[in-house]
Amino acid sequence: MSEHRLQSQPVSTDTERPEDISASIKASSSRLSRRSQQIIAVVTAAIITGFITAEFLPFQMAAALALTVLCIGLWATAAVPEYWPALAFFMVAMVFEIAPAQAVFSGFQSSTFWLLFSGLILGAAINFTGLGRRAAALLSRMIGTRYSSVISGIVVFGLALAFLMPSAMGRIVLLMPIIIALADHSGYPAGSNGRIGMLTAAAFGTCLPAFAILPSNAPNMILAGMAENLYGQNLAYWDYLLLHFPVLGALKAALLVCVILWIFPDRAPTQSTPSQSDTSNPMSSEERRLSAVLGLCLILWFTDGVHNISPGWIGLAAALYCLWPSSRLTSKNCLNEDIKYAPLLFVAGIMGLGAVISATGLGESLLQSLNEQAGFSADQPFSNIVVLTAISTLVAIVTNLPDVPAILTPIASDLTSLTGLPLTTVLMTQVLAFSNVFLPYQAPPLITAIQLGQLPIKAVTKLCLIMFAISAVLLTPFDLLWWQILGML
Repeated sequence: MSEHRLQSQPVSTDTERPEDISASIKASSSRLSRRSQQIIAVVTAAIITGFITAEFLPFQMAAALALTVLCIGLWATAAVPEYWPALAFFMVAMVFEIAPAQAVFSGFQSSTFWLLFSGLILGAAINFTGLGRRAAALLSRMIGTRYSSVISGIVVFGLALAFLMPSAMGRIVLLMPIIIALADHSGYPAGSNGRIGMLTAAAFGTCLPAFAILPSNAPNMILAGMAENLYGQNLAYWDYLLLHFPVLGALKAALLVCVILWIFPDRAPTQSTPSQSDTSNPMSSEERRLSAVLGLCLILWFTDGVHNISPGWIGLAAALYCLWPSSRLTSKNCLNEDIKYAPLLFVAGIMGLGAVISATGLGESLLQSLNEQAGFSADQPFSNIVVLTAISTLVAIVTNLPDVPAILTPIASDLTSLTGLPLTTVLMTQVLAFSNVFLPYQAPPLITAIQLGQLPIKAVTKLCLIMFAISAVLLTPFDLLWWQILGML
């Protein structure tokens, strides 16, 4: 009898019914078919664009435009992994000599690239030392016992984390498992408003207001890197924070809490959420040293206007210390096993694409067409800013958020001439656009949060649309008023 059970168990457990296998194959084929159709459509559009524009544009400009359509199309559809278009860009641009190698690979030379790299290292150190678990325990004690205090505490914690971890993707990966555990402990089952509210508070709270913090999201860093590469203009951490954080950071976070409580109402948690183990034990020497490193980074980032050291090199110095074997802040195989290089290739590719657009003169050509439709006037600065913001927002909707600085930064100096606005003001209008998410697909961290938290796409889309409307109608005018107070207009 015992032997019979041992032999029969695997059969009953592992055997799949033929109809299940057939359904799985059909679903996989359907996904593959949709992906293939998207790839074929993007490649076809790129080829047609190249052939048509080659009739009236120089080869380099036509090729750069076709390559732009190819890369942005593949990034927008997510038909292939994000690193694939970046690698394809490097290859095609060099094989066809579309632009000099210095422009093609300029993304790797930017401090922004190394800031993102250091963010990945710091995130790995936070996980390795256990500092992330201690932060989770601290969060469980500060969010309170009311539903409103839970949502508020999560948003505040996510926003505070954005000051310490430059990678939005890293923050999402760190936060989502923590919040899922808290939701379970608080008595919010899967599909409940409370659980959805907590998870969206974590995802949106650490992503949307963080656009007002220079090194905390990819579009910010791409904008900073391209402004440095193309114009030699360094965006200071403190100046950027002062310009954007009061409205696009703090006020947006407060409104986010209100909106989540409105569209995802629920009862108070059924249990309190204190955690004993991770907070009662004293911090290890590794946790203390990593906390000191993060604190020093934050101080130096805040004061970069005084010492003029780019945030990227500050982060790289911290990463080097964390990677030093004797520091014991990362695993021995950190670079080989704990770090994902796809985001680095994506950022380097997208910055290189912007440099190629500028180097080939394509930006100037596009600008002439844009000027005919936009109707810029040097004596109407407010109207010009509204139009620039609308153009940036349209680019973000058609493509995704990181593409806004990639497309518009190369023509920023020409837009300065047309509008009569300072270069910094023209560049900062992009922030008004890429900080306002219309649909989840525009922001890869939100897509990751949906997958990790098993969030219903309908609920996340609803929150995106409401926040987009509030930002466009309320926050953008407030931010422009704040700019005027600061003398930007």
